[in-house]
Amino acid sequence: MTVLDETESSAGEPADSRGRVAELQAIRAEALRGPSDKATAAQHAKGKLTSRERIELLLDEGSFNEVEQLRRHRATGFGLEAKRPYTDGVITGWGTVEGRTVFVYAHDFRIFGGALGEAHATKIHKIMDMAIAAGAPLVSLNDGAGARIQEGVSALAGYGGIFQRNTRASGVIPQISVMLGPCAGGAAYSPALTDFVFMVRETSQMFITGPDVVKAVTGEEITQNGLGGADVHAETSGVAHFAYDDEETCIAEVRYLLSMLPQNNRENPPTTDTEDAADRRSDVLLDLVPADGSRPYDMTKVIEELVDDGDYLEIHERWARNIICALARLDGQVVGIVANQPQALAGVLDIEASEKAARFVQMCDAFNIPIVTLLDVPGFLPGVDQEHGGIIRHGAKLLYAYCNATVPRISLILRKAYGGAYIVMDSQSIGADLTYAWPTNEIAVMGAEGAANVIFRRQIADAQDPEAMRVRMVKEYKAELMHPYYAAERGLVDDVIDPAETREILIRSLAMLRTKHADLPSRKHGNPPQ
Repeated sequence: MTVLDETESSAGEPADSRGRVAELQAIRAEALRGPSDKATAAQHAKGKLTSRERIELLLDEGSFNEVEQLRRHRATGFGLEAKRPYTDGVITGWGTVEGRTVFVYAHDFRIFGGALGEAHATKIHKIMDMAIAAGAPLVSLNDGAGARIQEGVSALAGYGGIFQRNTRASGVIPQISVMLGPCAGGAAYSPALTDFVFMVRETSQMFITGPDVVKAVTGEEITQNGLGGADVHAETSGVAHFAYDDEETCIAEVRYLLSMLPQNNRENPPTTDTEDAADRRSDVLLDLVPADGSRPYDMTKVIEELVDDGDYLEIHERWARNIICALARLDGQVVGIVANQPQALAGVLDIEASEKAARFVQMCDAFNIPIVTLLDVPGFLPGVDQEHGGIIRHGAKLLYAYCNATVPRISLILRKAYGGAYIVMDSQSIGADLTYAWPTNEIAVMGAEGAANVIFRRQIADAQDPEAMRVRMVKEYKAELMHPYYAAERGLVDDVIDPAETREILIRSLAMLRTKHADLPSRKHGNPPQ
């Protein structure tokens, strides 16, 4: 006869609280361990971390609180009833990043390939609802194979619930998608609905239809990375805002981005102390930006000189390079910077640049981030492709975003500011709170050469020396309508400033505007150009 352990009943179940706790600990250990050491080794062999390792990198040490760790699916058929792992392939919970609350969910590729089923989706829905209710950022660590085919339409409905919550949270809490594996089909729409998308080269891909489908339909052969890899989306499609070589660097940059964002749309971004003096002069700017408007220069060098410690985070760095969108700090306060880049396409606005900047302006406005616009723009890019591609409606997106923004807005004209592009880039006439210009500014309908050719066409044609007459008329037009103080004399520029004093003036102006309050007309929502 076997003598029963005092913690077990005759049925083999724990007989007291200590036994129950021991049973709980064993179950938790199983959930934390994951499906098997073999599955973990396979994940590492692909150069990928496990879901829990990723969460440890993202959150402050020891801060993670897991939700529904013991959840298991209830599906039957196709062998599912015999395989019911804890977590159901997604880890959900909350923790802190630099002491501030952040919610997170992470697909576990070791379980069902991270595929989404009904229980899996319900866990994600719950953590999204918690993030919205708590008013804290949501980070998704994506590494999943799409919908769980064995669960059929229930899995598809789960995606619908995620999309609905992504939309409800838009502009309310920051949403960051980190792509650490495959993301195909309808699953790709959740990242597309969020504020920022991070990708890792070689290991993460996003596409609606994979290479096999593409080949079957179009006959084109292409790899997964060639179709939807990190570099493709960071440089060509603009789907990804950031791309990195490894997961560790990628997740570290997610932490850095979170340090620049508020918890929600009711708060301001966090401030930091800086040893970079607010009244620091930047005499180097006098040589960095050529007075000759036809000579290019690197606008990022200007930004480095203006912001605290030369430190900034560029958004969409490799897509639409003719415009720069960046988060930085001025005297410890977070600002969004939109700037033309004369090194790329002379800094013109085109379809992609307009979309990139419009999205960034909307994000800054949603999360109470003041906007500083640095102008050196010769106009919109001319061409049949641009016109047929809809430059009118795409350019209108940027115009709409600026006009709709109620955060503090300061524009600074460094050199050229021509035509409609000048108006669109947060001119005073569309609501900029303050507009400054350097003595090198040229604000006009168009460049002097083009304007003279139009206005003085007859005089030039009738002249004995047309070229000499053209040069004379260009000089006359510049003297009359494009001198540095023309706009200031008419109140279209608040002041013409010494470039070396730009940092101090921006900081003092932002301090004044910190209490700005502006209301939009009562409406359900606007109808921005698409």
